[in-house]
Amino acid sequence: MSCSLLEFCRLQELKTVRDYLSHGQTEPAEKNQTENELAWDTSDWETAWESDKSKEQEAPSVVEAKEPSGPWLQDCVVSLSPCSDLLVVAQEQKAVFLSAKWQTDDSGKEEMTLAVSWSGILSTEEGECVSSTICIPLASQKRSSTGRPDWTCVVVGFTSGYVRFYTESGVLLLAQLLHEDPVIRLKCRTYEIPRHPGVTEQHEELSILYPAALVTIDGFSLFQSLRACRNQVARAAAAGSEMIQPPPLAYKKWALQDMDNIVDHCSVGVMTLNVFDQMKNASVLGGFNASVKGSPPAMSQYVTVGGGPYTGFYYAVEGSTQPLLSHVALAVASKLTSALFSAASGWLGWNKNKNEVESAQKHRPKVEPATPLGIRFGLPDSRRHGESICLSPCNTLAGVTDDFGRVTLLDLNRGIAVRMWKGYRDAQLGWLHVPEEQVGRESSPSASRPRRHALFLVIYAPRRGILEIWAMQYGPRVGAFTVGKHCRLLYAGYRLLGVNSVTSQGWKIHTHQVCLLDPITEALRTVNVPFHLALSDKKSEGAKDMHLLKKLTTMLKSGDMEPDILESEVKALLLDIKNSSIQKQALESLLSNKNVPVLCLTNIIRALLNALQQQDAKLEDTVLLQLCSSQLELLQLYTDIHHVSTAAAFEGDSEALDTLEGIEGELSRLNPTLQRYIKFNSRPSVSFVQDAPDAPLPVQAFLLQIECAEDGQLKLIQRSEAEWTQLGSFVFWGCLCGKSPPHKICDKLQQAGINPPQLLSLLLGVCLQREKEMIQNPTECFKNLYALLVLLSNMEGAIEETWDSQSVSPWWQQARNILVQSHNSAAALLAALVAHRAAKASINSRADSKLQSEWEAVSLELEHWVVCVRQLEDVLVLQTLLLMTPIAGSVGGPAVPCSVKTLLEGGSGGITDNVSKWVFRHNLAPEQLKEIFQKMEDKEEGAGDEVSNILENTDETAELLVAVCKRFPHSLSPNLLFAHCCWEYVVQWNKDPEEGAHLCQAMEHLKLVSSPHIQLGICTMMWSTFIVKRFSAAAFLIEKVGKAPKDRLCRRDVGMGDKALTSFLGCCVQLLQILMEADAAVAEVPPPKLSVEEVWCGAEGPASIAELAMEQKGVHYPLVQHHCLLATLLHAALTFTLKVKPLSLFDSKGKNAFFRDLTTIQLMPSGDMDPGLVLLRQEFLLRVLTAWVQHIDDTSVPRTLPPTSGPRADWWPSLCMDLGGPLQVNPDILRRHLVCQLYSQGLDQRAEEVMLEVEDKDVLGSQLLMITGQRLSYSLLHVQNQTQPAMELLARLPPTLCTWLKAMDPSELQCPLVPLPQTSKLVGHLIEMLPENHAQYSLALHLLEAVDALTMEE
Repeated sequence: MSCSLLEFCRLQELKTVRDYLSHGQTEPAEKNQTENELAWDTSDWETAWESDKSKEQEAPSVVEAKEPSGPWLQDCVVSLSPCSDLLVVAQEQKAVFLSAKWQTDDSGKEEMTLAVSWSGILSTEEGECVSSTICIPLASQKRSSTGRPDWTCVVVGFTSGYVRFYTESGVLLLAQLLHEDPVIRLKCRTYEIPRHPGVTEQHEELSILYPAALVTIDGFSLFQSLRACRNQVARAAAAGSEMIQPPPLAYKKWALQDMDNIVDHCSVGVMTLNVFDQMKNASVLGGFNASVKGSPPAMSQYVTVGGGPYTGFYYAVEGSTQPLLSHVALAVASKLTSALFSAASGWLGWNKNKNEVESAQKHRPKVEPATPLGIRFGLPDSRRHGESICLSPCNTLAGVTDDFGRVTLLDLNRGIAVRMWKGYRDAQLGWLHVPEEQVGRESSPSASRPRRHALFLVIYAPRRGILEIWAMQYGPRVGAFTVGKHCRLLYAGYRLLGVNSVTSQGWKIHTHQVCLLDPITEALRTVNVPFHLALSDKKSEGAKDMHLLKKLTTMLKSGDMEPDILESEVKALLLDIKNSSIQKQALESLLSNKNVPVLCLTNIIRALLNALQQQDAKLEDTVLLQLCSSQLELLQLYTDIHHVSTAAAFEGDSEALDTLEGIEGELSRLNPTLQRYIKFNSRPSVSFVQDAPDAPLPVQAFLLQIECAEDGQLKLIQRSEAEWTQLGSFVFWGCLCGKSPPHKICDKLQQAGINPPQLLSLLLGVCLQREKEMIQNPTECFKNLYALLVLLSNMEGAIEETWDSQSVSPWWQQARNILVQSHNSAAALLAALVAHRAAKASINSRADSKLQSEWEAVSLELEHWVVCVRQLEDVLVLQTLLLMTPIAGSVGGPAVPCSVKTLLEGGSGGITDNVSKWVFRHNLAPEQLKEIFQKMEDKEEGAGDEVSNILENTDETAELLVAVCKRFPHSLSPNLLFAHCCWEYVVQWNKDPEEGAHLCQAMEHLKLVSSPHIQLGICTMMWSTFIVKRFSAAAFLIEKVGKAPKDRLCRRDVGMGDKALTSFLGCCVQLLQILMEADAAVAEVPPPKLSVEEVWCGAEGPASIAELAMEQKGVHYPLVQHHCLLATLLHAALTFTLKVKPLSLFDSKGKNAFFRDLTTIQLMPSGDMDPGLVLLRQEFLLRVLTAWVQHIDDTSVPRTLPPTSGPRADWWPSLCMDLGGPLQVNPDILRRHLVCQLYSQGLDQRAEEVMLEVEDKDVLGSQLLMITGQRLSYSLLHVQNQTQPAMELLARLPPTLCTWLKAMDPSELQCPLVPLPQTSKLVGHLIEMLPENHAQYSLALHLLEAVDALTMEE
């Protein structure tokens, strides 16, 4: 990549601009005719040496000289905005503004043009002319701005000393007279982001140079004033609003001394000297006794050019003078006031009479005196006079032109000239600051470092018509262009005004640093220089190679070139690269690109190989040479395989069919299972076309998966499963489908030197991954697979010659290892059947060659294959069951694919564990599972052997489960399966304790385990692993709050909600009861013998749940009973929401025994309990019975719960009676209380049933007498609408009975309104229970009479 000159803009109506500026008035044109002719003669003399044109072409040039053509632009003041959207051309009093516009050319392409947007006379005072102008774009203050300017201000300096500011449309914003001498040069400096941490941040400013003075205006003050003036002018032009004075301009004015003549300047900015320079300057200026401050002062540096001396350096210490405030407000106010009475043209001085001009001259603003600033040092050269100075973007270098035709490069930090060019008369200068490209550095460790920048000096020599670019500081000329002799080099040196470190974040300001204006072609062109041209000569070759590499990468990414053109271009680029390492990078990039055809790759690498072989051998070239050779071999192999695969179909031999005669019977036997497996395994999925196995394998993917080893052999690299399958499909799938001859493919692979074990792995990998295609056409695929296995086994290096048939072959063992690891059970089984026969054929052939016997060889290898086939068949049936889709809403994740290896590594319980997980996913009820096992046993006793006849009227799920159980009769025995299901449910419950149904299901499975030994061990493990921690937390929480805790407390301490906690405690009661029953039955039943199927005896892994259960120690029965008692109390307290402190119902021994290991012997409570403690227990049980009675008759409670669980269960009374013994509470008291509560609730029938079990009838009779009196009292005295018969009966009652009834409180009854027949029956029971000598017997008789009387009246 080299320098380029790019056209980006066209100028319209440039001839009109020239005519307006030069021919607008005839008198000035005539006065300057002599000068124009002189200028033309000089130009013609300078161009005479370039060409030997005929004299016939000289006549038109004379005519053009009379009409100002090329040289007219050199006499104009030209300024271009850094954003290239505004061009100002001024001459004497006139000016033309050209603004950017977008238009579409004939080809439909949009291009930017500069068209005249305003033209007029800028001078307002007599005799003044335009001497300098610049265009300053102002940054937008909107948050949505991304770096484009809001508007552009045109600053014009005049010979009268005035500096005026205009908008793009020529509207005057403000005028300022800062000095009464002519303005020589206007320059601006804007904010630049510091490129290094140590660089001082420079402030924005506008500098104005006069013959002996320099004025600097603060950029922030100027920015605010210009915005305010523009807004006010817009308001005044629209409606004439009140005047608002803008803030005054803050400026500094220096009187530059000790220099005879100044023609140009540059403001370097604020700088700080280092300590050495500070001490040196102090010594030079102040002498021996000079004092030095502790910190170097900040100084503003100004550099001027002219004469006496040739270059001057000025330093103004910051803070040495106060900034001056101009009379901008007065000037703007006067201008805006006149705007209210005249048009905008009046502001520019048009339509004014002489009196107005004279009055304006009399009211000239007051000019502030300048602060003297002495020169620090200079470059004296009495004969040399400077013409211009151009400051570099980094503020460290400057280019100076002089009248000797020299261009001098100044080092501003040291104040010396470091380089000089000659032969550049009237030269124009510019700078280019080029950042380094990010290509190749983003992924490097140094990517976080700041980017490097290169600095170039642009020199335009108009007399020679040449534009040159030089690398700084001592670099060579990196570019040169022949351009016109009448161009103007436009270099702004600044960007947007009003930008700071905050607003510039995220902006991408697009500006052209250097532009060349050609008036002949009417075009604006910019210079483009790549960064690598700034590198030294030593590194230029490497930079060229990097450029070629980048060009090659870009070309390969495009992908829109014809193969022939691409081949020639890439070949040329690759051969042009000199560095071997870069050449290797280019080759690797070429090999990894998918847009290059195989033939192009082969030709390019062959050409590179030939070129390398002709060169001198180097170490790096040797590595590249080996890479080219190996890649050519791989490309040749790819081409050969592709040709064989795409050749015409061949006819397979019939020998393989003869060998595979018995496999058809196997396929017919396995066909139902295979079809069911395909049905469950076919799920819709989304995949990309390029990732499909049938997609053609790109050569790049082929090269990535095969590498050439040092010994010359090819080695396959398994990157990912999809890529491995794609490679295997490319090599072997054509053979498996019968489209390619297997022996040709194997010959090519053997010639390439690929290791046979890797080919075996690749072949079996294809068969396993493309399972569906293999099953769709099994006969054809298996025949070809058999042929390939035989061919691969006959390769050199496959089966060792020393292998004994009575030992295990590593070759066939590798095949078995691949098959037993696969999760594609169907393909693995079918491939094992084929491999078994291939191994058998190989063994027989070896036996025939050695023994020459007619006997069939018996080998250990074949026995391994028989076991492998049986294992794979078992796994296929199991996998079919596991692949069944569960019903909607079932819990658990997807089925985990299993293989022979995973089952063997899962230990003796791996098979049972997989089935138990399947039961959990399908939420199969324990009763349904038990029914399936029962029917299996019934059918096994019969004569049926077929799996499909085992269950005639069951669904497909049960049929598959029975088939699996038949394959694994020992591993899936009922005891083992129920035990594993119980453990699986409790594990899932532990993951989410809110799912109390899981724990309930675990209890149901546990109850179905028929072996007490396994049942005991499972209970013990469940209690210690999952239950006891939460159980103890619940007990302590209820003890702490003294009642049923709220949901928040339950979740915090126990990890579940209040409802789930109630269910959990109920399951705890069941678990402990099962544990006690199992412990009691262990001694009566012998332990079961656990066994595994013969082919699965090699399982290695963790012990099964049943084996762990058998290893558990026995429990201490009283301790289990003690915990069961606590669990029952807790369950009752939460079920009926009773207030109780459960641990307080036990003494100290009982409390200490809680939550201990159930296998240990603890000191348990014995003897009579404390009466107070017994009374607390009795009160709690009575409250339980009361709550139960209320719940069974509560109509507000939904009756969705079954009667076997919840607060309405019928077993709560019997449970309380059973608890009476361990708690030392008299059960008869509980029964009497229950009878009374039932009568109080109006449940007389239930009460009569319980009454039969009461022993102390006398006490019960007294209690029922009170209930009868309360019922009768409610009927006679507390009914609102009392009947007359009831009143008459009340009057006839004995006074004693009447008084006693009035003393009764019917509110104690839960149901006081009971039918009189029930009350009459209750009184009859009273008469039977109370003896005649009882004190209340007579009262009972009176009650009987009263009830009978009421019954007769009703």
